[in-house]
Amino acid sequence: MQAIILAAGMGKRLKELTKDNTKCMVKVLGVTLIERLLRQLETYKLNRIVIVAGYEAQKLTDFVKTLDINTPIEFVINSIYDKTNNIYSLYLAKEQLTSDDTLLFESDIILEDSVIEALINDERDTLALVDKYESWMDGTCAVLNDDDTIEKIVPGKLFNYNDRGSYFKTVNIYKFSKYFSENVYIPFLEAYLKAMGNNEYYEQVLRVITMLDVAGIRAKRLSGQKWYEIDDIQDLDIAESLFAEGKDKLKRLSSRYGGYWRYPKMIDFCYLVNPYFPPQKMEDEISASFHTLLTQYPSGMSVNSLLAARNFEVSPENIVVGNGAAEIINHLVNSLDGNFGFIRPTFEEYPNRSGDISKDIVFNAPAPDFTYTADDVIDYFSKNKVKNLVLINPDNPTGNYIKTADVKRIVKWCGQNNMRLIYDESFSDFATEKVHSLIDNGYIKENPHVFIVKSISKSYGVPGLRLGIMTSGDTAFISDIKKKISIWNINSFAEFFMQIYGKYRKEYESSVKLLSAERERFSTELSKIKGIRVFPSMANYFLIKVESKYSATELCVKLSEKYNLIVKDLSAKMMDGCYIRIAVRNTEDNNILINAFKEIL
Repeated sequence: MQAIILAAGMGKRLKELTKDNTKCMVKVLGVTLIERLLRQLETYKLNRIVIVAGYEAQKLTDFVKTLDINTPIEFVINSIYDKTNNIYSLYLAKEQLTSDDTLLFESDIILEDSVIEALINDERDTLALVDKYESWMDGTCAVLNDDDTIEKIVPGKLFNYNDRGSYFKTVNIYKFSKYFSENVYIPFLEAYLKAMGNNEYYEQVLRVITMLDVAGIRAKRLSGQKWYEIDDIQDLDIAESLFAEGKDKLKRLSSRYGGYWRYPKMIDFCYLVNPYFPPQKMEDEISASFHTLLTQYPSGMSVNSLLAARNFEVSPENIVVGNGAAEIINHLVNSLDGNFGFIRPTFEEYPNRSGDISKDIVFNAPAPDFTYTADDVIDYFSKNKVKNLVLINPDNPTGNYIKTADVKRIVKWCGQNNMRLIYDESFSDFATEKVHSLIDNGYIKENPHVFIVKSISKSYGVPGLRLGIMTSGDTAFISDIKKKISIWNINSFAEFFMQIYGKYRKEYESSVKLLSAERERFSTELSKIKGIRVFPSMANYFLIKVESKYSATELCVKLSEKYNLIVKDLSAKMMDGCYIRIAVRNTEDNNILINAFKEIL
């Protein structure tokens, strides 16, 4: 068996990285794509490796000669690489292709060894490697029958998103038998070239073969093996985080702060959302208006304040809508004079926005339980004066909860001491207490020193919309914040969500109950596992102390590498490096994490 690698392209979308080098010379984690692939192929003792080069061919040839690869390597040069496409590159290697069984690769793909093994170990002699279509994928797809015959190949221009559930992405890696290459593929390739010219893709030949029902090729379905096609600098960034190892991988993934839909089969236990909302009908209603929402401007701040005011039953002059709670936090903290009081461990977005942290006062929740009461807060900040007190309830990451009646005592105490209270109740809807919110039109007007922040993203399961609100009886301050925020700070999809939310209020209330019930079940099951300690929580997450031979970071690395699960490593936030935070997801996902903990610990 031999391998043929198509490496003639210019890789223009990688810009400066391919200014003087061909695409396969781009480095991923310090190693060029071509070196990585050649060393992978070296282990299979192939008869030879054929590289079809073009752009900067001499540099590629010279580099490969420095690698000390024992497998014989031959080069085929496509001298008109800038006027042709990969169909012509493969045609130039037709003599090699028809002389042996062949593994065919494109040089811009990074893959783990198990991808190659999946092809080699399959007894079928002619295969197209495919993977179940995911939203991050692009390009040619295939529709398969149950016996792995290819019903049709769908080029990108014919992609139908309504049929995406039945699509498999072609990985652009193939195994061709000598017989198939000689008697089926090359004859069709030559005919296609003659009819359509050199500036086409070799996958089109396979499309014709499947359309004419010419037997000989089957699909090989991947089942979780890692691969990624690198076309631009964003692809390169994702590939490096996907193929990194150990702490480096965890660091790269964590620093992305989301966007994990780009990572195949990864389950995100790091970011906190409601998995039971929105309901399908609400999603369908938003989808039905997709074209309008995509192509029309959203309303300005005044209209969106009306929508938010209606949903939270307050006056429009007492509420401001943000592009996520993060936008509001930034403007809120930067608009208040005086120092701040924080309770740690905490959601670091608040202290990170403080202008002069040297003047701020921190109350460290007492270990080992990190619980505190209203009396603890009042007692500490009575002795340590601040102008602005930040209270997150339930707290993040501990899940500590102060009942509403006691929160109101803090509100009253703050008022008596000329102190502002920033009260973040982003997770309060998940508390089992019947009255859990301070958002009440009469109450906020009676207490204008209170600023109530709420993240819509976290509670309502729509983080992609980036929605948050702040209410206060201080109408002058609210008006000032509105002036500082862009008039179009939220998009039309977020506005439409607020427009239609009222119809789905009961479904939201049901979703909160479902999550609370799953939280209790999840907590019970986690508490049975030796090696971790689960802290009580009234939010949609748990603080967990790791009490095993592993540190928090080591446990997070194992969960990421072996199980494709990402959880929040709190080593930088908690002093002794033994804590993690996990989100409460649906039962199926939570059981996956439970089983992973059991296997590791």
